[in-house]
Amino acid sequence: MTTEMTFSVAQCLGGDDFLARTFGQRYHISRGAAHDAASVLTWDDLNAILTHHRLDAPRLRLAADGKPLATHIYARPTVTRRQTVWQRLHPADLHQQLADGATLVLDAVDELHPGAAQLAMQLERWLRTAVQINLYASWTSTEGFGVHWDDHDVVVIQLDGSKRWRLYGPTRVAPMHRDVDAPESPPTDPVAEFVLHAGDVLYLPRGWWHAVAASAGQASLHLTCGLQTTTGADVIAWLSDCLRIHEVVRSDVPRFGSATDQAAFTEQLAKLVMSELTSPDLLPRFLAARDATEQARLAPSLPYVGAVPPDPTLWVQLLVTRPALDTTPEGKVRLTAGGEEWVFAQRARPLLECLMPGLPQRLGNLAEPGGLTLAETALVVSELVKGQIAGIKKGAE
Repeated sequence: MTTEMTFSVAQCLGGDDFLARTFGQRYHISRGAAHDAASVLTWDDLNAILTHHRLDAPRLRLAADGKPLATHIYARPTVTRRQTVWQRLHPADLHQQLADGATLVLDAVDELHPGAAQLAMQLERWLRTAVQINLYASWTSTEGFGVHWDDHDVVVIQLDGSKRWRLYGPTRVAPMHRDVDAPESPPTDPVAEFVLHAGDVLYLPRGWWHAVAASAGQASLHLTCGLQTTTGADVIAWLSDCLRIHEVVRSDVPRFGSATDQAAFTEQLAKLVMSELTSPDLLPRFLAARDATEQARLAPSLPYVGAVPPDPTLWVQLLVTRPALDTTPEGKVRLTAGGEEWVFAQRARPLLECLMPGLPQRLGNLAEPGGLTLAETALVVSELVKGQIAGIKKGAE
């Protein structure tokens, strides 16, 4: 298990005040707030990832002047004995392309590196949404992607070096990936220009046109944390699924019915939909359902393919960031996470509460608060591992 990060992104950006005054509204820079950012992921870590993983485009790619570069100019196709083909990086060519102005992009680095994964989970716990972290490395003033906008909010953490940003503002309110129209072109002159240095944190709402480049001759490494959007379209889609319990929603549309039949059908639908939309608990129910179906992060628990042994030195960690605990009508404790529910005796509540913050915990320490035996603790943890919302590791943290 990895150790806890020494800085809080929530504190870097301003906590509750950021959520109330800035989030989704305007950009924000926190200078030097992530004082230990370099330890999240280093150049050596990046070299190790590139060395030990087979990363084909578009997962790993190079870009320059707004265009992707052909893979064959920095990698070589390699055929295995089983006749599978993968692109093996050619370091000398890779170095040359980067020196000539290309930007290296590695998508979903949080799936490849524990420090990035921990950063993603910290953001997910605070902002209650899914996060994917992409890595960007560049060496020249050439812009990898030109002036562009993203369909999701981003939190950018500068790990090393510096990066020049030009912001042009939004030209369409809340643009979406699947939209009915595209944003208008950005203005010629930027509304803001600044340089991010190591330890700086930037928040940028979706739809803001921007361009990014490194300082000439200085290596730059940063992480961009993309935040999954949660929009009115998501509420409507969820509500559509919820209303399937009603016969009229499941019924065929009266395509060949009279005008009276069709009017009656749409009136019934309108009453159902309006009844839900005017319900004061609509959004709380939607958000609770969103949290309950959060996908757990991938973390096998080898070698423990069966029941978790009652070993007090094992580390246990929840792999979800938005679990919920409540009490059933029968007085038992219920854990909801990853689209599933688990019901345990109330004696298990202290154990579950210890896991809720998402930090690694020793199996032996989990047994103490509720007075459980080590065997009982291992049994509860076994259920969570089987449900794929908890992971087990042994050895030092």
